[in-house]
Amino acid sequence: MLTLSHDRAAEFEAVAVPHLNELYRTAVRALRNPTEANDVVQETYLQAWKSFHRFTTGTNCRAWLYKIMFHVVHHHRRKQFRYVSATVEADELGLEDTLRYEPPVAEYLSDEEVLAALDRLPEHYRDVVLLVDVEELSYKEAAAALDVPIGTVMSRLSRGRAVLRGELAGVAPDYGVVRRRA
Repeated sequence: MLTLSHDRAAEFEAVAVPHLNELYRTAVRALRNPTEANDVVQETYLQAWKSFHRFTTGTNCRAWLYKIMFHVVHHHRRKQFRYVSATVEADELGLEDTLRYEPPVAEYLSDEEVLAALDRLPEHYRDVVLLVDVEELSYKEAAAALDVPIGTVMSRLSRGRAVLRGELAGVAPDYGVVRRRA
């Protein structure tokens, strides 16, 4: 078993452990299952501990942990959906599919409605929205965490936000923000 020097172990505790709660929160949103999220975060920290000797002091530990976590999440998903046939990613939609009317979203929505709408997002959109809009990672950090190009992050974020707007616009009339159409 790999052990770190006392100084490196203290550094790991100082720079990695403070991100535990936000990684867990993101894993729960990404996987929709607190138990699986707990397993993924534990595996993330185990892998981070084992490879901490490769971490460069002074760099962004949070982004490094997210990258590890999303590798673990993707491995978990592959294992979970091993026998499901591959689906065409929504990034392959034509231009006409991306130029749709975007109804206004209610100014005040409950947390439950926003979280439910987020849960309904396809996972490749949800992952990007969680990292950029919720956890406030930069596009570059999100791209590194998900191991995709920055352009893919921007595209998925735009499409994910559009899907969320559509989902949340359905509840806007309940809040009196827009009127229902007859």
